Amino acid sequence: MGHNRLSIVIRSLITLFCFIAYYWSENPKPVQVSFVKIGSYPIQNISESGLIFFIIGACILVFSTGLTYILHTQTKVYNGFIIIDGFWTARKVKIDLKNIVSMRKSRYKKNMLRRAVYNLHNKGVIRFYTSGEEFIELVDNDGFTYRIGSQKASELFKTLKSQIK
Repeated sequence: MGHNRLSIVIRSLITLFCFIAYYWSENPKPVQVSFVKIGSYPIQNISESGLIFFIIGACILVFSTGLTYILHTQTKVYNGFIIIDGFWTARKVKIDLKNIVSMRKSRYKKNMLRRAVYNLHNKGVIRFYTSGEEFIELVDNDGFTYRIGSQKASELFKTLKSQIK
């Protein structure tokens, strides 16, 4: 959902399919391209059958535009703890800063299609990510590692550094 590259690519591909299907319905004759033969449109006897593809494609574009403005995760730093609030039905996660033993800021590996995650427990690391190239890694005294991806990782790091002293 929303402002994540992978989600945007998937919605764009579905929209492209809808518009190609609409074009195919408007031009139903078979086409021979060097190595591919595209047959005639299968539903020729129903008038305006391709219009539904155009409507669906346009609706996906409008819906996709609206989703880019949805707030996925909200990170709030209070005196002594962090609250990470996810989208709609996700539970809030509270991280106590008194238990943090180490903190570092780092960059993600180059990856165009990194998926959004919220409170994902995998291989001893708890991940929070929607978009951005940097993350803050917090390790507490119980051995939990939290990776909080952020578009403004420098500001978050500076704020947490002042809280953890």
